[in-house]
Amino acid sequence: MKLQIEIDGKKRPVELTQAGDRPVWRIDGHPLEADATEVSPAIYSILIDGKAFEVRVERSGTGLRAIAGSREFKIAIPDEREWRRKRGSAIEAEGRQQVLAPMPGKIVRVLVKTGDAVRAGQGLLVVEAMKMQNEIRAPKSGTIDRLAVVEGQTVNAGEVVAIVN
Repeated sequence: MKLQIEIDGKKRPVELTQAGDRPVWRIDGHPLEADATEVSPAIYSILIDGKAFEVRVERSGTGLRAIAGSREFKIAIPDEREWRRKRGSAIEAEGRQQVLAPMPGKIVRVLVKTGDAVRAGQGLLVVEAMKMQNEIRAPKSGTIDRLAVVEGQTVNAGEVVAIVN
């Protein structure tokens, strides 16, 4: 997948490919060893060339704002919906994944059951918060190892709602 990301007003070509079971990044044509894991909603642990960073990502107007330590970056991704759609098909999370509630709310529908096979991006649960319903999707293809919630249950942001193996 290739795209142009604008960071602090400078366009940077980014390419993401797959080498076996690991992602390969190229930024400005240079290879980069990088990995990222969402440790809580909107907070990522990122490993770049052996150095670890904690990055908080927030919406800012039509783009994003990434905060790493005392540094802040404004990020614009052209046609973000298209990028998200492509990203979901290009790379999936690996290994056992905990699915977290993105916000506090009430589970209004459970769309799968323990033991069901799911594909990446498939809806697992629907959580209602502030009268809006949001579908929680599978981060990877696999099997539902455990459902930690039932319909009608309230959850807190960051609470484990399912495990996909």
